[in-house]
Amino acid sequence: MDNFDYRDGVLHAEDLPLSAIADAVGTPVYIYSRATLERHAQVFRDALAILPRVHIAFAIKANPNLAVLRVMSREGLGADVVSGGELARALAAGMPPQDIVFSGVGKQQHEMIQGLEAGIGQFNLESEEEGIELAALAAERGLTAACALRVNPDVDARTHAKISTGKAENKFGVPIDRGADIYARLAALPGLAMRGVAVHIGSQLSELGPFEEAFAKVGALIAEIRASGHAVTHADLGGGLGVPYKAGEVYPSPQEYAEMVARATAGWDVTLMFEPGRVICGNAGVLLTRVIRVKRSSNKAPFVVVDAAMNDLARPAMYGAWHDFDAVQPTGEKMTAHIVGPICETGDTFAMDRETDALQAGDLAVFRTAGAYGATMASSYNSRGFVAEVMVDGENWAVVADRILPAAISAAERVPDFLD
Repeated sequence: MDNFDYRDGVLHAEDLPLSAIADAVGTPVYIYSRATLERHAQVFRDALAILPRVHIAFAIKANPNLAVLRVMSREGLGADVVSGGELARALAAGMPPQDIVFSGVGKQQHEMIQGLEAGIGQFNLESEEEGIELAALAAERGLTAACALRVNPDVDARTHAKISTGKAENKFGVPIDRGADIYARLAALPGLAMRGVAVHIGSQLSELGPFEEAFAKVGALIAEIRASGHAVTHADLGGGLGVPYKAGEVYPSPQEYAEMVARATAGWDVTLMFEPGRVICGNAGVLLTRVIRVKRSSNKAPFVVVDAAMNDLARPAMYGAWHDFDAVQPTGEKMTAHIVGPICETGDTFAMDRETDALQAGDLAVFRTAGAYGATMASSYNSRGFVAEVMVDGENWAVVADRILPAAISAAERVPDFLD
């Protein structure tokens, strides 16, 4: 459920017609609904209330906008970060350091130091080598880093290959059959306080079976680690619960997910940690765009050329992903068309042979379910600027990220003297 619906024939974000934002800010523009963000955070949190001890950290990579993070902070969520930049954003948004988990396979030493000095709650170690580096950095500063060891359970998440993270050939975590030995060696290092294990098998999962398979392996590992005399007080189960991108799709609900977790983790006696991202913010945003022109060629479907492009919303070009595409003010008529952007790449295609609302030059339309992995994956390809972002709160709204024009990007570049 989201708060983007039609009133008097015009698509609204909460109580605000999207056309009003287009008139004031221009297009393309990302629009987020505060009410939807809050509701999805509450639904996820309430579902997990059936579990004894829980820590929820919003996956900042899904949407790092500071206003979005402030909403998450006010809802009591911590942060799952994968870079020093995301760590700085989490702190700036008011998330307590002890509620921040630092994940990611390529933490650099300056980022580890940043996390140590901030006093974050947990580092998720992706390798023994990383743990050795972190231990030395912590010991040099007289600190102790609370850590979990991320394991790779070799489970097929049955999602897109580029967002599958739990198979043996993926770069994440240590092989689960070596987990107990690596955990024991890291636990002996001064500077580290090994307290748990972590697992994350992928993003946009459409079924619960792969989760349950992975969690069963993690449960066996916890028992093995404890049998060797080491403590395990936390288990980070990651994120990955998918959301429907196409009208009519049905995905497991947070409640169904929580019930599965309760079964899979019975008897673990740990604090269960979660890193939701897309499931909270995906349906809380749309990308508003305007039709530049409708290009007709031969007798095939016309091209609807919009002012949003693959540099603004990369998911269709990168993953072949579907986003529902709707007119802001539909007439009731339909057309079959190819939806494309202005980038000089055939890959700048959002949909082919899509049945959609009839559109003409100047009409407004939206790509739905664009609140996750949208603006955060943008680029300035073709010397285009970065899209603006807006948050709506009832009838109120605010620009929460300025549009960055091409001239501002060029201003950061320099021509060296030797080229004069």
